[in-house]
Amino acid sequence: MKPIRRQRVYAIVTIFIGVLLATVLILSGLKKNINLFYTPTQIQENQLEMEKLVRVGGMVKKGSLQKSNNSLIKTFEITDFNKTVLIIYEGILPDLFSEESGVVVQGVLNSKGEFIAQEVLAKHDENYMPPEVAKNLYSKE
Repeated sequence: MKPIRRQRVYAIVTIFIGVLLATVLILSGLKKNINLFYTPTQIQENQLEMEKLVRVGGMVKKGSLQKSNNSLIKTFEITDFNKTVLIIYEGILPDLFSEESGVVVQGVLNSKGEFIAQEVLAKHDENYMPPEVAKNLYSKE
């Protein structure tokens, strides 16, 4: 093999290995930081590690919102129309938060089975429904 051709082959192989290594490092870094989205059914069926930061989506169950008189602690339940999960949140709820509306909460599941929320997101559109909830709701009709 000619020296110039050998240099080109080495350069191509080196670039390929570098790109492959960078891809592996990026994907392994992202794997640790991806917030998974769970439904209340998945949580109740123990498909979630305790104390791991995750997102849970569903509809706020009517009549479940309770506010503390002397603190910012609020409790409510979210449902996927199959199972429900108790959410405990300390803070100010979004203006668009209401019962029977779609929410996504981010937090951790404690050993008592309560979801301790660090962030509550309410969707702008009143017709919003997480895809998993919509699938469960419309499959029962």
